[in-house]
Amino acid sequence: MTNDYNQKKQQWEQQVAKTKERFPERKSPFTNSSDLTIEPLYLPTNDAEKEDYLKKLGFPGQFPYTRGIQPSMFRNRFWTMRQYAGFGSAQETNKRFKYLLDQGQTGLSVAFDLPTQIGYDSDDAMAEGEVGKVGVAIDSLDDMEILLDKIPLDKVSTSMTINAPASVLLAMYIAVAEKQGVPKEKITGTIQNDILKEYIARGTYIYPPKPSMRLITNIFEYCAEHIPKFNTISISGYHIREAGSTAVQEVAFTLANGMAYVDAAIESGLKVDQFAPRLAFFFNAHNNFFEEAAKFRAARRIWANVMKDRYHAQDEKSLRLRFHTQTGGSTLTAQQPDNNIVRVALQALSAVLGGTQSLHTNSKDEALALPTEDSARIALRTQQILAHESGVADTVDPLAGSYYVENLTDEIEEQVMHYIERIDEMGGAVQAVEDGFMQREIHQAAYQTQKDIESEEEIIVGLNAFRIDEEVHEDLLKVDERLEQAQVQGLNKIRNERNQEEVDHLLSSLKQAATNNKENLMPYIIECVKAYATIGEICNVLRDEFGEFTGA
Repeated sequence: MTNDYNQKKQQWEQQVAKTKERFPERKSPFTNSSDLTIEPLYLPTNDAEKEDYLKKLGFPGQFPYTRGIQPSMFRNRFWTMRQYAGFGSAQETNKRFKYLLDQGQTGLSVAFDLPTQIGYDSDDAMAEGEVGKVGVAIDSLDDMEILLDKIPLDKVSTSMTINAPASVLLAMYIAVAEKQGVPKEKITGTIQNDILKEYIARGTYIYPPKPSMRLITNIFEYCAEHIPKFNTISISGYHIREAGSTAVQEVAFTLANGMAYVDAAIESGLKVDQFAPRLAFFFNAHNNFFEEAAKFRAARRIWANVMKDRYHAQDEKSLRLRFHTQTGGSTLTAQQPDNNIVRVALQALSAVLGGTQSLHTNSKDEALALPTEDSARIALRTQQILAHESGVADTVDPLAGSYYVENLTDEIEEQVMHYIERIDEMGGAVQAVEDGFMQREIHQAAYQTQKDIESEEEIIVGLNAFRIDEEVHEDLLKVDERLEQAQVQGLNKIRNERNQEEVDHLLSSLKQAATNNKENLMPYIIECVKAYATIGEICNVLRDEFGEFTGA
């Protein structure tokens, strides 16, 4: 075993040297305020520990990736600071994007309004009163062009939190990049595209599971061939946790959903290593600091073993669980909102020590309204202080070897696998969703948490303890009520100026393609988008063909 250990260590050292050729280390040497040298990695010192180390932890950048998916983690490059933003019109959100980029943000993350999320145009009766309220309103390619105006898509990666109409928003993004002259192979970013968690926890679904899975695998196939650097799905535990799950349930249900997407893609004819390297994940970070850090480490190890043993993936990139983290929105309080800055800092620290690839830090006022510019800046500064002032990114996985953290990581893994085995016995995640199993488990967990808060078994500072008299908050962001009218006027202008005959023909072609289960719908949707067909028109064609999901 000592020989194996030494061989793996030598491989890791070679990986580190190779990484430095592309991305030089941020400092040379790394030292602390006492001028003590900080080593890139700290390791076990006796042979007994080394044997267990290779099995459970491994070197960073090596199977089973418990210590991280990159050999040097943040010594070369920090995580992507990707603040989630979007409100009102495309113009307003474009301005916020540029502000955040000017303040040091390193990637975009788009929040869409509710009508956009469920495939309705801003002038649809279903959209009334909701246009631009919880995110940006996007009706057509014209809005997407404004949203991304003067943002170079060959240099900035973009994450889009969109699920049921993900194919349409991705098509718009591709079309804008093309107009900018950016080749498809240079586009980087992520679409959430995770419909299973919508059925489980969030509710912004349109179509039933089977046609929804078809659209998802169509995106896998199209991107594997045309947009190789784009993450085709962000399998989301974030919303599962926001709905009230435990940390164990968050990981278990997320990874079970991930397996369902892998199964669907393989069933559609794709080879696992064609699409698995571009799978990404999205997790929550809550207040129990060590539980959260251990959760991330356990999730990486479980996924690596599943991809290796269950799906026999050969490409190492298929084994690596890459994930974005957002701090816990449901943990924020409207009472004493400044306390939320502290909560977010602790949650963000757990994500960084857990090895996240990108991070969004919530703003202090999000329990009250969409974030103001000032509170969004404080949230970003939280990440920057962690990166540049705390020293936590100067060595890889500094929590490794802690008796508590390693035991917690093992226990979370064991409980997650117990859930996955139960879901497998039901026939997989899709069947478990249709049977309402995951929903019931989350509801029970949420109910128990609420009981604990009400009985003060669980203390929430400022909410059920340490309360104060507070004044009404006046400095909150408010979306102008005139936005909806302006958005509808812009939509009508697009309809009047486009070639309606071409739009009708392309929508008809999409409808015909949808009737044939073997057709990939992405090329048809892209052509519709380029002709300025609206999101509502495209989604309605698919609604007519696929039907709508009405709940488990």
